[in-house]
Amino acid sequence: MILASASMATVLLSAAAAAAYAVPAAVASRLQPERSRHALLPAWVLHALLLCWGLWFTATPRFGFAPALSVTAWLVLTVYAVESHVFPQLRAHWALAGFGAVAVLMALVFPGTPLHENASPWLPLHWALGIACYGLFAAAVLHAWLMRRSERAMRDAGPSFSGVPLLTLERLTFRFVQAGFVLLTATLAAGWLFGESLYGAGAGRWRWDHKTVFSLLSWLSFAVLLVGRARFGWRGRTAVRVLYAGAALLLLAYVGSRFVLEVLIGRGAA
Repeated sequence: MILASASMATVLLSAAAAAAYAVPAAVASRLQPERSRHALLPAWVLHALLLCWGLWFTATPRFGFAPALSVTAWLVLTVYAVESHVFPQLRAHWALAGFGAVAVLMALVFPGTPLHENASPWLPLHWALGIACYGLFAAAVLHAWLMRRSERAMRDAGPSFSGVPLLTLERLTFRFVQAGFVLLTATLAAGWLFGESLYGAGAGRWRWDHKTVFSLLSWLSFAVLLVGRARFGWRGRTAVRVLYAGAALLLLAYVGSRFVLEVLIGRGAA
């Protein structure tokens, strides 16, 4: 049983974090912006403790598609926490807390594979760049979703969906895309420069597998998006569709590939 490998502390922290996320997810629509932020704070703290426990206080750190989603969810919540101080009117939506709860529980059920004792010293850097890139693009997707909902609310003459002006949301979305693109480029560059160290002698600069192909396609999608915005003024539905396509390809690159290996096939991979 997968849960048999989890320590009692991990199970308790995961349950507490998931429950803390579930409460604001259930009542977010009925809370004022300030109270919704306060409601998410305990979940954010418990989630951080859970991640630190898994990294520093377990005999052998583990990693896989579900832990990657868990870290991504925490990074998105961190971005939200910072933004809520800059834009106090920013509202927390149930999807944000719901994503956190699902990610925490998935990491408990699918903890990934232990890191090999002979793993390359460059592997943590490669993963850190990749996860930070995931977090930034997830934040971009969240802001794009809020932007589209706000546009729809404006057309229907309804109240603002996010509490933040539409042009501000658009500007923030593309700032996250730009920052994520820089980190994605750095991640691919690290994989190319340290390919033999990461994957073993004889592997070549790059290991041409699904992860590499989807990562390159994702990079190309985001490059097209940024060029299209800079040269042709892409915005609105067109820009959001390209962003969603690039994010989906990036999700398939690591999370999707590892899900197939860990769950459907039943073996780990670096």
